[in-house]
Amino acid sequence: MTASTPPRRVLLVSHVHERARVVRDEFTELLRARGIEIVGEAELERDRDGGVLLPGGVEIAVVLGGDGTILRAAELVRGHDVPVLGVNLGHVGFLAELDEGDVRDAVRQIDERAYDVERRMTVDVRVVEPDGTVRLGWAMNEASVEKDAVARMVELAIGVDGRELESFGCDGVVLATPTGSTAYGFSAGGPVVWPDVEALLLVPLNAHALFARPLVVGPSSVLEVELLQRNRGGATMWCDGRRTIHLAPGARVEVRRGAQPVILARLRPGPFTARLVRKFALPVTGWRGEDDT
Repeated sequence: MTASTPPRRVLLVSHVHERARVVRDEFTELLRARGIEIVGEAELERDRDGGVLLPGGVEIAVVLGGDGTILRAAELVRGHDVPVLGVNLGHVGFLAELDEGDVRDAVRQIDERAYDVERRMTVDVRVVEPDGTVRLGWAMNEASVEKDAVARMVELAIGVDGRELESFGCDGVVLATPTGSTAYGFSAGGPVVWPDVEALLLVPLNAHALFARPLVVGPSSVLEVELLQRNRGGATMWCDGRRTIHLAPGARVEVRRGAQPVILARLRPGPFTARLVRKFALPVTGWRGEDDT
């Protein structure tokens, strides 16, 4: 390493619970023993537009927690060519690559740069207010439009590629990526979409309509949701369940393929099918004649 070359660094993003602190301390000790510096979330600075300024030499973001912590890390590295490696300390942890018992192997592979990367599709969100004001957002998993009033439905009109499709009353609608198909969209009855499929999903939430079924469209399509003027109140646009945009009656939401993907580090490449079986503990006895007794 020359004087002008920044040291090798790892961004460490951790949940706050005690278990995560123990694993964080172990990761920190092992990485430092290999000459790799640790950058904590509290050390990061932001520019005037709110973007995160990463120190030079950060090669990977290691995340200790569940999928929510991984989504937070995806925000921090957005705009930087830095992969995210998740160590699951939560429940299902669908985005995570490893469990806490894999720490030593993970440190070795990080040191040797012995990992692959996957570029996961995101969505860009454009909200046009009734007065013409435009507000922008993005999501890795999904953008969702949800009613504000618990006791009332929200009236929405749905469109694809500038053409009207249907209008109905509902609790909301989920607009997801393939990565997000196993998150909110899955819970709402949407399909599981393999992450290498380039597509956008629309999943209605408790819609009062005959044709309110999940839709899967191509990556060049634009999904549109309009909050009808006859609504007595507003709604909320949630991006990954973390960032919100308030919607007034008459607001229009456009969701399209994102310009910036999220990069995930993979230390143990394998088929997505195996991940589904492992994360959801799916029964597979009897496959290809295996004994199912």
